[in-house]
Amino acid sequence: MNVVYRKGDKMEEDSMTLSYALYWSFRSPYSYMVAPRLLELQRTHNVECNVRPVYPLAVRTPGFFQARDPLWVPYLMMDVYREAAFLGLPFRWPRPDPVQMNRDGTYPKEQPYIHRLTHMGVAAAEQGRGLEYLVEVSAVIWSGQVTGWPEGDHLRDAAERAGLDHDALGVAVDADPARFAAIVERNQVDQRAAGHWGVPMMHFGGEAFFGQDRFDQLKWRMEQQGLAQRTAQ
Repeated sequence: MNVVYRKGDKMEEDSMTLSYALYWSFRSPYSYMVAPRLLELQRTHNVECNVRPVYPLAVRTPGFFQARDPLWVPYLMMDVYREAAFLGLPFRWPRPDPVQMNRDGTYPKEQPYIHRLTHMGVAAAEQGRGLEYLVEVSAVIWSGQVTGWPEGDHLRDAAERAGLDHDALGVAVDADPARFAAIVERNQVDQRAAGHWGVPMMHFGGEAFFGQDRFDQLKWRMEQQGLAQRTAQ
């Protein structure tokens, strides 16, 4: 079970802090949709999120989409806009797409954005601000309020809002890209071992909770394990 016990300045003595793993992709609209609720849960309750970014399926398993039913894309495009509206989140398919696609519908191995973006997410997690970084950066990519999200200061400003130094993250990633790639690969192996391949996927207490629509079930299960609100300081 993903349960840890901590004592410290921010928690009452003998309080219990639950923890869970979050497998998450910057190319997933549903990952964008669940992240604010997970961050709010962490802010208000004694729970910690272990952010474990993964590459999108289009990058790690390109053939996955070649076998899809022709109804898959039309339904997806309807559902993401409907779900965002239901949640009250601004939404537009990113410009540019974090994963570039060939004209024939295949995905080139060399990608201009997604690998470094994912590694930046790993670096943010190592700084203890992973969830904050996911929320801010995914909003820049998916909210529709920014065109050309990789350009200018959009990502730098998002990192700053998350309490991080964008340039410092970049220096760390660029200094050892192989280490960050290995971390992502390990995340992907562990994700499958935890019970699913898709994102967003939360893993808690030996159970996989796949999809942003499993947030309520995740919280319900945590409540069964003693999830408590943080005490005001």
